Amino acid sequence: MEAEAAKLIGAGLATIALAGVGVGIGNIFGSYTAAAVRNPAAAPKVFGNVLLGFALTEAIALFALVIAMLILFAF
Repeated sequence: MEAEAAKLIGAGLATIALAGVGVGIGNIFGSYTAAAVRNPAAAPKVFGNVLLGFALTEAIALFALVIAMLILFAF
């Protein structure tokens, strides 16, 4: 196998994490919406935790993309 082909396969495998991130973000905001409908008074109190969960989940996507770019261009 050529080195270039191995780099492309490795970068593709590194981006598989993006599917999990999409599911995670959808789960976070879907759960928040369901909770806000059930208890609208508590929704503003929980929103900070929702943003923290979103940021941490999105960080995983950024890490996956950084790894993919490192595999493609640094090695």
